[in-house]
Amino acid sequence: MTIVTRFPPSPTGFMHIGNARTALFNWLYARANNGRFVVRIEDTDRKRHNEEAVEAIIRGLQWLELDWDGEIVSQFEQQARHAEVANQLLEAGQAYKCYCTPEELQEMRDKGHGYDRRWRDKDPSEAPAGVDPVIRIKAPIDGETTIEDAVQGKVTIKHDQLDDFIILRSDGTPTYMLSVVVDDHDMDITHVIRGDDHLNNAFRQKIIFDAMGWDVPVFAHLPLIHGPDGGKFSKRHGATSVEEYKEMGYLPEAMRNYLMRLGWSHGDEEIISTEQALEWFDLKGIGKSAARFDFEKLENLNSHYITEADSSRLIELSLPFFEKRHGITPDAEAQKRIMACADELKSRAKTLLQFVDESVFFAKSVPLSYDEKATALLDQDSLKILDILKTKLDALDDFSNDNIQNACKDVAKEHMEGKLGKVAMPLRAALTGTTVSPSIFHAAEILGKTETITRIDAAVNRG
Repeated sequence: MTIVTRFPPSPTGFMHIGNARTALFNWLYARANNGRFVVRIEDTDRKRHNEEAVEAIIRGLQWLELDWDGEIVSQFEQQARHAEVANQLLEAGQAYKCYCTPEELQEMRDKGHGYDRRWRDKDPSEAPAGVDPVIRIKAPIDGETTIEDAVQGKVTIKHDQLDDFIILRSDGTPTYMLSVVVDDHDMDITHVIRGDDHLNNAFRQKIIFDAMGWDVPVFAHLPLIHGPDGGKFSKRHGATSVEEYKEMGYLPEAMRNYLMRLGWSHGDEEIISTEQALEWFDLKGIGKSAARFDFEKLENLNSHYITEADSSRLIELSLPFFEKRHGITPDAEAQKRIMACADELKSRAKTLLQFVDESVFFAKSVPLSYDEKATALLDQDSLKILDILKTKLDALDDFSNDNIQNACKDVAKEHMEGKLGKVAMPLRAALTGTTVSPSIFHAAEILGKTETITRIDAAVNRG
């Protein structure tokens, strides 16, 4: 048997973190077992359908690097097939036409219970004129059903908790409950891995599978994701959309690792590469209790993956952020400078935004803009020191990290009682426009003598 899993989002909004984890677990299980991972857009609700949301879902999957097999399926386009199955169930006596009016249904609700199955055994000849019927499934009435859930274990529900739910509306359109089952069958889905808020749906969907004589897939219902405070994860806790995390400078591999550990574990391993995950992932490793989203853990993981990342790839991923945050697109020379400092920049950065903010000075040219702290540092005393330092730096034949540092030490010893910071900090402000950067001696070496002298001159003579 070829394992086939599916990711079936509704295109009514952004791709939520919970959706992303569901997609990841389905992808991992399929890929770990040499199976197929398919994507189906559950777009039957045309009033709430949003094509931009479809595009956001696809972008989210692409950013997380979760590839899928075959074409993306539109559930809406399968409606005729869904209606065909509803009528097959009707003909087989597994479903029936219900002619209740909206007023009658409201009256039942007002009495505090659901549909009373009044049309379940009535003769169709009793049908009132002018009423378009719905088709309802014949749910079992006596006994109970047990589902062996791959995560939750054995779950049993008494049949008196199940209703004869609608599978085909009076206008001939199928309901979600029917569409899902037909699509899962037609797409050869073997494992339904989804949030445990769908657990009740599994019992209703099993009725249709059984009524059609189809194999019931393995159900695996994942615990929900909670916020750090234990409440349902929502915007009040922070970003809930996958694309927001991309915009916040997280790497896809860090996000995959973090989402994987939200509810699944392999011993005490915290840092798990995708290659390891594909080797280790199974449904037994998924816990039953809700997972708590921990932003600090995600940030620490991201820091690890930034340090491990290929520098040229990291710079490539960072380019859009340079433009968005600073209005600069680093040219070839700037990228060469950033590459020369990449190891140090990576070791300092927790996100791509931090990587960009601490390297953007390599892409700037004079006159630099100085932030508030840098401006405060560049007072008259500091400018005099920079002027003296400039002469020493200009005299260097070998403009290297060590020689630059020694020149600064000499100036500090001669004019600042040996306090190197009193020289290095103004130099940092002059070269970067900020007070936060990698080693300023290394940065000066990368900028080169001409650019370093030019930036010091610009700071000293800025008016």
